[in-house]
Amino acid sequence: MEYSSEVFLIHLAQTTPFPFLIPIERAEGIYLYEPGGKRYIDLISGVGVTHIGHRHPKVVQAIKDQADKHLHVMVYGEYIQSTPNLLAQKITSLLPGSLNCCYFVNSGTEANEGALKLAKRATGRTNIISFQKSYHGSTHGSLSVSGNETKKNAFRPLLPGIHFIEFDNLDHLSAINDKTACVIMETIQGDAGVRIPTREYMKALREKCDETGALLILDEIQCGMGRTGTLFAFEQFDIVPDILTIGKAFGGGLPIGAFIADQKLMRLLTHDPMLGHITTFGGNPLCCASALATLEVLQEEKLVEQVERKGKLFEKYLAHPSIKEMRRMGLFFAIDFESEEKVKRIVNNALEMGVICFWFLSCPYSFRIAPPLSITEDEIKSSSEILLKAIEQS
Repeated sequence: MEYSSEVFLIHLAQTTPFPFLIPIERAEGIYLYEPGGKRYIDLISGVGVTHIGHRHPKVVQAIKDQADKHLHVMVYGEYIQSTPNLLAQKITSLLPGSLNCCYFVNSGTEANEGALKLAKRATGRTNIISFQKSYHGSTHGSLSVSGNETKKNAFRPLLPGIHFIEFDNLDHLSAINDKTACVIMETIQGDAGVRIPTREYMKALREKCDETGALLILDEIQCGMGRTGTLFAFEQFDIVPDILTIGKAFGGGLPIGAFIADQKLMRLLTHDPMLGHITTFGGNPLCCASALATLEVLQEEKLVEQVERKGKLFEKYLAHPSIKEMRRMGLFFAIDFESEEKVKRIVNNALEMGVICFWFLSCPYSFRIAPPLSITEDEIKSSSEILLKAIEQS
């Protein structure tokens, strides 16, 4: 019963009527393995998590070393522990000076929840601007600021005071005013199919927030940690958010997220009321050890510096006349086809041939490629050849 699909379908809650149902026994690098030995190339990094590959030796060793010391000892914010200290010191050293204080949580959606609360507390305002087709998570607050109406309607009422504007539309920035607590935005829209704003737009957005006193929250849960060719995607637009949220790849395979801001802002969560934000498992030492090792691997192996070159290789090898559009930033791809049905056939064909790709919730006629940044040139070529066969057979 260890890999029983019956147990999986009956005793584990399901998210869709059609899960992949691949039994996974182990994972290494860019590969996943079934108990029988069948190998899959993971071209989606577990949906944005394994940027440095599965089970990187340095990450595994860091987890083991921390497990030998201690696991959970206290709720977040009470005890001084070495791994959260070192992780906070490391991540803030890689960020602009105003992003100098971290609040570690358990996931990306929790990071967004904390960021929204912080913005309301800091400004005393309640109105929030978000973007059409955005995705920020599945908890109530994050769902409230996400732009996919189909996913939201069954769970209303959600947070009031949310106003959605069009992504990368300069005219819509006029909706930001002196009643706006914050603007929350994915620096690169992921679920919408890798939508990339212009530099002009990002500059204007930053200026509008400064002008009105609204805080700018940039959600880099999916597009951060080197995926776009810089450690943080906002670096490519020459702006700095007031609050940054990260998750997914941050933990190197273990669950951790963070919202990061200036310490002057973060102090507001300590009074009026005290415990303005609290989490039992935030800053878990095992997860922090994994995240710290992940950052070190990204730097030591210079993986971020290789992203753009590898992205261009995928572009070169995946050229095909049936592709309607290919959007890319770094190693973050959305590839459009004529219909949702064709994309499903391509994804299923690729799966049978041992390559895992996926689609986007808010852009079903497009499939995603977001491989581990550690993928080699030979692996890019061989996986692209398989994808081309999957396209031909669709």
